[in-house]
Amino acid sequence: MKILCRILLAFSLLSPSLAAAEDFPSRAIRLIVPFPAGGPNDIIARAVGQRMSQIINQPVIIDNRSGQAGVAGTDAVAKAAPDGYTVAITSASALAITPSMEKIAYDPQKDLAPVTLVAQVPEMLVVTSDVPAKNMAELVALAKAQPGKLNFASAGVGGLPHLAGELFKLTAKIDIVHVPYRGAAPAINDLLAHQVQMTFLDLPVLLPQIKAGTLRPIALGAKTRSPLAPDVPTTAEVGMPDVLAENWYGMVAPAATPKDVIEKLHRFTTQAMSDPDVKQKLAALGLTLVPMTPDQFRDYIASERKKWAKVIKDAGVPTTK
Repeated sequence: MKILCRILLAFSLLSPSLAAAEDFPSRAIRLIVPFPAGGPNDIIARAVGQRMSQIINQPVIIDNRSGQAGVAGTDAVAKAAPDGYTVAITSASALAITPSMEKIAYDPQKDLAPVTLVAQVPEMLVVTSDVPAKNMAELVALAKAQPGKLNFASAGVGGLPHLAGELFKLTAKIDIVHVPYRGAAPAINDLLAHQVQMTFLDLPVLLPQIKAGTLRPIALGAKTRSPLAPDVPTTAEVGMPDVLAENWYGMVAPAATPKDVIEKLHRFTTQAMSDPDVKQKLAALGLTLVPMTPDQFRDYIASERKKWAKVIKDAGVPTTK
C-alpha cells in the first residue's frame, strides 16, 4: 500500500509538467531577436515566426532586444522560464564567437537548449576596383609581394567578417592589415573611397556594389556557389577549402525546457522553414534555410565555437576574457 501511494504521489508531482508539455503551445510564444528591427536576424525571425504562428494557431510575438552583438537578447532567453514560451533566433556571434572574446552571463552549451539551425548566409571576399588582382591567386601573390601594404575592412573587431579575414590571412600566410569599422555601411563607404582594399562581408550586403561593378568579387566562403552570384567561385574552388565563413542564425530555448517541448518547437519551426513562401523570401536575400535536429545543432554550435576560438587565438585577436 505504501509503495502504491508513493507511485501515485510521484505521478501527481510530475503531471503538471507533463500536461503542460502535452498541451504546448496553449498561448503566445515570445520570439526574441537579439538585434534591431530590419536586419537579417529580424527578417528571418519574422518570416519564420509568422508562418509558425499559422501552424500552431497561436501568436508568435517578435521581441527585439539588441545589445552586445546579440548577447543581451540571448541572455534573456537563457534566464527565461524553461517552458517553451520564450525562445530566440540568435546568431553565430552570440553562440560561437563572443563566448571566446569576452566574459558573458551565459554558457551557450549549459544554459541554452538548441532547437534547430535556421539559416546561413556566406561571407564574400571582395576587393576595390583599383586592386589589380582579378582572382584569388593574383590577390595572394599581390599581398605577398607587398607585405603590410594591403588593408582589409571589417564591420567590427571580433565579428564574423573580421574573423573571416583573419582566417584568410592565416591560411594564405599573408600580411594584411585589419581596419575595423562600426558596421558594414561605413566599411563599404571607405572601400568605395579606396581607403581600404578588401573585405569579407555578408553576400547580400555586397550585392549592390558587385552588380554596379564598384567592388570586384574574389571568392565566396561557402561550400557551394550562390544563385545570387553564380559566377563567383567558392573558396574551395580557388584552393582554400578551409576558408569557410558563413554567418548563421538558429533557434534556442532555455536549457531546462522539457525534451518533448523542444521536439515540438523543432517540428513547428522546421515546418515553417519548409514553406515555399518563406524559402523564396529568404532566398532572395541570399539566405539558405538549413534545418537540423537539436543534437545536430548542438554539435554544429560546438564545432563553430572551436573553429573560431582557434582563429582568435592564432591571429592574436585581443579579448577581454
